[in-house]
Amino acid sequence: MKELELKYGCNPNQKPARVYMEDGDLPITVLNGKPGFINLLDALNGWQLVKELEEATGVVAATSFKHVSPAGAAIGRPLSDTLKKIYYTDDVELTPMACAYARARGADRMSSFGDFIALSSKCDKATALLIKKEVSDGIIAPAYDDDALEILKEKKKGGYCVLQIDANYVPAAVEKKQVFGVTFEQGHNFIKLDDECLKNIVSENKTLSKEERDNLLISLIILKYTQSNSVCYVKDGQAIGIGAGQQSRIHCTRLAGDKADKWWLRQSPKVLGLQFKDDIKRADRDNTIDIYTSDDYDDVLAEGVWQNFFKVKPEVFTREERREWIKKNTDVAVGSDAFFPFGDNIERAHRSGAKVVAQPGGSIRDDNVIETCNKYGMVMAFTGVRLFHH
Repeated sequence: MKELELKYGCNPNQKPARVYMEDGDLPITVLNGKPGFINLLDALNGWQLVKELEEATGVVAATSFKHVSPAGAAIGRPLSDTLKKIYYTDDVELTPMACAYARARGADRMSSFGDFIALSSKCDKATALLIKKEVSDGIIAPAYDDDALEILKEKKKGGYCVLQIDANYVPAAVEKKQVFGVTFEQGHNFIKLDDECLKNIVSENKTLSKEERDNLLISLIILKYTQSNSVCYVKDGQAIGIGAGQQSRIHCTRLAGDKADKWWLRQSPKVLGLQFKDDIKRADRDNTIDIYTSDDYDDVLAEGVWQNFFKVKPEVFTREERREWIKKNTDVAVGSDAFFPFGDNIERAHRSGAKVVAQPGGSIRDDNVIETCNKYGMVMAFTGVRLFHH
């Protein structure tokens, strides 16, 4: 198939809309549903991301995409009992791919709501059962087990978008896009991110474990497919905070750090002990937890809103208590798609447990950034590789 007609483009008024190949056939096959313009942008970016994650780590990978940036991404490492609970895996017997998806979806559940999923390898039944429970627009994978495909076809009253990608497809060396009737042309970003880009360690602490290297590579590969500017926090093989599309790098670092903090706060005894009413939906539960772990919760308590969600009135999670819990999060890796211009980025990352950092380097204030890393005994690698994506 060389061409696929779409309902409309980014917005309903943007018609006609289609995707097509100038040479050869499209590398995707529609197995169910009807993809939209943004669905396909998410699908094709997400597939590239997970394919590179599996190639770099040797472990299956998944990502949850929203509006051309990942809300989460991860490799298929086993889940702790706490993560099984906060990721709502329930009684599903988890395979590596199911673990990867649960991690990708669970890190930032609010942003993942209504996502497009990409898997690096075959979608199995366990993964499909997890996807079945979530609000999602579609999925792309290189293959599907028969029972997994049947489960997915039942979503959205039979309208769930299921795409199969040709795993052997290689894009043309030169890519094009149009803006305002003007055609842009550039070489496809084929750069391979591996241990070579982490060899230039500029901090006093030069010890990087295999785990830390893997986490840094995962952060960089995620950033390669995240709208710039972007910063990514990774722990235990999964993104725990992604700051995407900000004009200021410190805002990326803060946004990603705040998301990492929220992810960690969900694992605190106070949040795990919340007694929700039985009829509360997952999305409402996630939104309520987000408010409960923020400075706004005192106001919500005063308004008596807690009665809409909880069986009993929960204790306030004070700012001091939250800060003490966040201090317990450690061994976080942080990547940046371009250089850190000031040491304040390192200060913010440190507050969310950052221990190792990878960034291109090249700022006139590199000395200040390195000095800040040295103050906390952090490891910093200069990759020499910028990863802007637009």
